[in-house]
Amino acid sequence: MQVTLQIPRRIDVFSDEELYAFCQANPDLRIERDENGQIIIMPPTGLESSRRNMSLGSSVWQWNHRKKAGVVTDSNGGYTLPDTSMRAPDVGFVSNERLATVPPDDLKKFARVCPDFVIELRSESDTLIDLQRKMEKWLQNGVRLAWLIDPETEQTHIYRPGKEPEMRSFAEALSGEGVLEGFELNVKEVFES
Repeated sequence: MQVTLQIPRRIDVFSDEELYAFCQANPDLRIERDENGQIIIMPPTGLESSRRNMSLGSSVWQWNHRKKAGVVTDSNGGYTLPDTSMRAPDVGFVSNERLATVPPDDLKKFARVCPDFVIELRSESDTLIDLQRKMEKWLQNGVRLAWLIDPETEQTHIYRPGKEPEMRSFAEALSGEGVLEGFELNVKEVFES
């Protein structure tokens, strides 16, 4: 279960630099900030979820290694989004085009860029409703394609801007569409390996 710290609103509470310093001072915590400035602390995942995250990230990384289309990040990679939230997807991909807009020094912290593609994997401590809200926030900030993978129901929720989420069973292959050109993923294989 995640915990949201209620921080009274002040003009100078948790600037981007202070948030980065807070995260560095608490390296054992998985920390995000929502668009209202509230700090969210999430528990680490279990071994099974961690293995699945690694497998999903590795699949995207291998595709990108061949295509050299951008950068792939794991759940430790935080992004400062246009709505001022700082989020870290389980897997993120930022295209070279978007990366070109980010100053090099900004890449060393929570870069001010929205990923083109994200995967969120529902872990034992996640609620589906919270993850669905998070997926909508990703889209509102500029994500072009997002997958919410739910092992409990063995379904993937596919999010695209301006469209209702599409549901696919684990038996159906997923496509990176025009965002990860040529990328396909068989979720069932990821979960069986």
